[in-house]
Parts: sequence; structure tokens; C-alpha cells
Amino acid sequence: MNDESRIRTEEVEGVAPPPRARVSDVVEDASGVAENASDKVARKRDYLEGFLAQKPSDAPAGEPGGATYDAVIDALKSIFDPEIPVNIYDLGLIYGVEVGADNHVAVTMTLTTPHCPVAESMPGEVEMRVGSVPGVGLVDVNLVWDPPWDPQKMSDEAKLELGML
Repeated sequence: MNDESRIRTEEVEGVAPPPRARVSDVVEDASGVAENASDKVARKRDYLEGFLAQKPSDAPAGEPGGATYDAVIDALKSIFDPEIPVNIYDLGLIYGVEVGADNHVAVTMTLTTPHCPVAESMPGEVEMRVGSVPGVGLVDVNLVWDPPWDPQKMSDEAKLELGML
């Protein structure tokens, strides 16, 4: 090897701190009274405090954020695929939930494959669990094969649970 291609190292005792940005320690308010930065921080409200304390506006029961819709989603999250230890909602098998007039619920779902061993029983399980949600009237479960399910439809939590993330 020649001297130009060798890696050279140098040991140092310490490094000088980088220069600080110029910040004024004293701020005057509109009345001309000097206020230091710590006083300003102490009196300043957290700008997110009001935002986080707000309750969401009352969404219709059948819309996302509504009581019935959220209860249906919770019911779907209580159904687990027998072969994969993840609920069918996080697995991405539920394509759509619609809550209509008179709390008529339509669930559009698929299965991992058309030859899934629970192809006959899973739609009935979904209908039974969603139908047991208080306030839900009629339940329709539509089993579709298009678009086909693939692992990309899973939530990040499901991928993490299965070691795919």
C-alpha cells in the first residue's frame, strides 16, 4: 500500500463546544417591561392543552367515530383467525363497514384464500358477533374475493405480532 491510501487516525483530548446561537435572555413585552425567558416559559400555556382536552364533535352513530360504528369495529376485533393469532380486522380481512338507516350494518370482507378452512363458518361468526352489538339491527356479511387479500393489507400491529416488521 502506498502512503496516500492509508487511513490515519489522530487522538485528541477534547473538542471545543460549537458556538452558541445568539439568543437574547431578556424579552420586553408590549408595555416595555423586561421579562426573562424562564418567566415567559413559565406563563406560556401548552398550545396543545386545549386541543387535547377537546372532545370530538358528536359524530353520527353510523359514521367512523360514532358509537355504533366503533362498537362494530370492536366486535370485529374480537374475532380471531384460527390459523393466525391475529384478529380479522387487523389482519386486513375486513374491507368495509357501513352502518345505514335503522342501524342496518353491512360488512364487506374476504378470507386469506378461497380454500380457507373457515370459509363456511367465518361469515356466520362475523354476522353473529356484529349482530350482538347493542343497537345493531340487521347484519349483512358480503364475502368477496376481489381484490384478493395479501399481507400488505395487515395493520402494522399485526405485522409486528407475526414478526413481519
